[in-house]
Amino acid sequence: MALHPEVAWAERSDLLYITIRVPNVNNETILLDNEKLTFSGKGGEKGDKEYAVEIKFCKEVDPEASKRKITQRELFFTIKKKESGPYWGRLVDKSLGKPNWLKVDFDKWKDEDDDEEDNKVSEEGMEGFDMNAMMQQMGGMGGMGGMGGMGGMGGMGGLGGLGGMGGMGGMEGLGDMGGMDADAFSSTATAGQDEPDSDDEELPDLE
Repeated sequence: MALHPEVAWAERSDLLYITIRVPNVNNETILLDNEKLTFSGKGGEKGDKEYAVEIKFCKEVDPEASKRKITQRELFFTIKKKESGPYWGRLVDKSLGKPNWLKVDFDKWKDEDDDEEDNKVSEEGMEGFDMNAMMQQMGGMGGMGGMGGMGGMGGMGGLGGLGGMGGMGGMEGLGDMGGMDADAFSSTATAGQDEPDSDDEELPDLE
């Protein structure tokens, strides 16, 4: 069974910042459409463990205006929202509840009323998505039909593990952000385990 990687997120009025933490990623397959981001592949200390995750967004995004960057430690996405406006307040569709693998990226999080231009994350070294290549990959997969328990997703490439998320000052006003599906990162990738998230007790429900 494929392991479920750690995923962290933050947002701006027009962008989503998503990080998937898998070190030494190789043979990765990454698909992005206007409703979801899907990743599977190999990684880990020896680069031989299978990882897979599907992130179903609560609203639509624009794949052609989105970017990505893979490093030895992580895979980082800058995903363009289809429509700019108020913060979404959550990343994934409500039908998914509060996934224990999804956390707030406090390194990149900014309050909605902060100056947008002063709080953009650097896109140095990022590249756009090859839409033709993704369409070919989707055709060759014969349809994913849901991720289930993430089993059977082997053979698709992995993402590099994301760097640490240092604490962010001035976050006291956020309270418990668990209701945003922006749960703070766990320290290790999990394989479909429903472990309690201690960070949820510290952040307020903003739904």
